[in-house]
Amino acid sequence: MNPEDVKTFFRKHWTVRNYQPFQLPEEHLDAILYAAQRAPTDATAQMYTFIRLTDPVLKQQMGELTRNAHMGTASESFVICADIHRLNSLLEFRGYTPGDYPAVAVHFAVGDAVMAAQNMLIAAEMLGYMGCWIGGVMNALPQIQQLLKLPRGVFPFAALTIGVPAEEHKLRPRLDRALVIHENSYQDPTPEALDQAYQEMAAITSRGDWGLSLSRYFAKGGSMEIREGHLRDLLAQQGFDHVQPRNNLDADAVFQQAVQAGFPELVVRQKAAGLEAWLDQGHLAYRGDGTSLTEALKNALMEALKEHAE
Repeated sequence: MNPEDVKTFFRKHWTVRNYQPFQLPEEHLDAILYAAQRAPTDATAQMYTFIRLTDPVLKQQMGELTRNAHMGTASESFVICADIHRLNSLLEFRGYTPGDYPAVAVHFAVGDAVMAAQNMLIAAEMLGYMGCWIGGVMNALPQIQQLLKLPRGVFPFAALTIGVPAEEHKLRPRLDRALVIHENSYQDPTPEALDQAYQEMAAITSRGDWGLSLSRYFAKGGSMEIREGHLRDLLAQQGFDHVQPRNNLDADAVFQQAVQAGFPELVVRQKAAGLEAWLDQGHLAYRGDGTSLTEALKNALMEALKEHAE
């Protein structure tokens, strides 16, 4: 391949959420998984585990939990986990006591998992398939941990779907290279560069406002603040106890976040296995389920913010 061939290959990459019914040939799946395991890894430890979902019912459940229904329709669906449980088991098997380095463990386990999963996606694209990284595992971390029976030392980082696209190719813009590639030292962006970035990225959302999209996720009251609590709680539970749980937001605080984000009405219903919360915004309503009002409300707010970020 020459440099232009490389650019052409990556120019064809796009995120696919609609898939044709198709079963990957075994040799294709083998090549994709082989590529995943050939990824770089820190200190040879390979601190990741992929949960391949083959049970149709489980795939559908994961689609509902992540709010990404295509986990149930893609040819292949995986949950990408950071994993130091196996590493600790290997050490203990030979009589060594695992060290105490929870922050470093998160750092390197996530890195290992990302590199392996990205290798998997690139290999799939080389074979003519497309895929989708799914951050929606953050929407239901406790339920996913229980459903997949993840032991202490393992947490779900993301999910990945692979298959034959049933939608047209969409080339999505990226930031100007000068904003992300710096030479020798970090360079703060100028106001002009920031304004240009918003203009260049406008086409990535249906409303033509990338700032609005970013704010729904990352600004005060955005969905990342809700996810922060979920992640802190799970990391502490799974043994990464350098992270302090942040399960201190009550329902009133979450509702205030919803009001600030533009969702002033709340309806709550009792269900057989918990509660159902609806955030209303005039003609739109967003549902969240949970075992408590706070959890249901958090999930409803994440669903609302996700929808408005598209």
